[in-house]
Amino acid sequence: MAPAVRAEDLGAGVRIVELPGVERAATVVHRGPMDGVLPTAQALARWIDAHGHRSAGYARELTLACPEDPREWVTELQEPLASQVC
Repeated sequence: MAPAVRAEDLGAGVRIVELPGVERAATVVHRGPMDGVLPTAQALARWIDAHGHRSAGYARELTLACPEDPREWVTELQEPLASQVC
């Protein structure tokens, strides 16, 4: 995997990092608080396995909506996939 494009040090061990794009990824949308994300992540992992894919890099989370009520949060889970060789 290519190194991060840019990083901004925010102190206290926190950094903002811009990640390079990936060619292929399996994704799923999780609705609700992140303390309930495990079943969604497990469903994504099962789909990847059941369809003969394999992970190729670090999983990503993209916040699509983050209103005050965590029950209304919307987060996309992204799992980069290895290129398939025919």
